[in-house]
Amino acid sequence: MAVTKVSSTVHFITRNSALGGAEETATGRWAPNTDIYVTESGLVVKVELSGMKSDSLEIIVEGQRLRIGGVRPDCCRAPQCSFLVMEINYGPFETVLDLPAGYDLGRAKAIYVNGFLRIDVPPVRLPQIKTTKVPISGGI
Repeated sequence: MAVTKVSSTVHFITRNSALGGAEETATGRWAPNTDIYVTESGLVVKVELSGMKSDSLEIIVEGQRLRIGGVRPDCCRAPQCSFLVMEINYGPFETVLDLPAGYDLGRAKAIYVNGFLRIDVPPVRLPQIKTTKVPISGGI
């Protein structure tokens, strides 16, 4: 089952899951909190991934689809413990975002700082119209 991420200001984002629906929770997969917004310089995808290292992340571009995945390790708790509350997700995750046309994922730049992955996607460059004179060869 695909989950569509829609808000009053963002109607073009579709979030898909590789596994789908209730199976995600059963297998330990999770989807991180994600913000997507437009600025003067393009589209920004911001993903909350505290407790991870940048080398544990993978970003794959497939056309207008952005696939972000990785594994958040659970290395801080005691081996034998009984949870009273468990709200932090650990283990593998993947989020897939279908982005709108008009943005060039091939020129996307990513940075990971203080637990947030930020991906800046510039708009597609419009071909510049070049004016040239066409020579006329002599005829009759």
